[in-house]
Amino acid sequence: MKAVELSYQRENIKELASELSVRAETLYRWRSEFATLDGGSFPGNGKKKMTEEERELDKLRKELADVRMERDILKKAVGIFSKSDGRYSNS
Repeated sequence: MKAVELSYQRENIKELASELSVRAETLYRWRSEFATLDGGSFPGNGKKKMTEEERELDKLRKELADVRMERDILKKAVGIFSKSDGRYSNS
């Protein structure tokens, strides 16, 4: 984040990139990510950079996967119980 701040303060991005041992293109990409993702850029620890909409979509996908798993478990349970006493079958 400090590199991005410095890139706005300095006139020569190539010189700054050289001082920081990164390519100028990398600095421009960081600036773009910082502007686009605001506080969500550079999350660290292997966390994926996501917009608010992407985070919501990710949350809903996980929730859907959990609900599908619960449904499948319940289907199997009904199948097991219907074999043992016949009350849960449609026959």
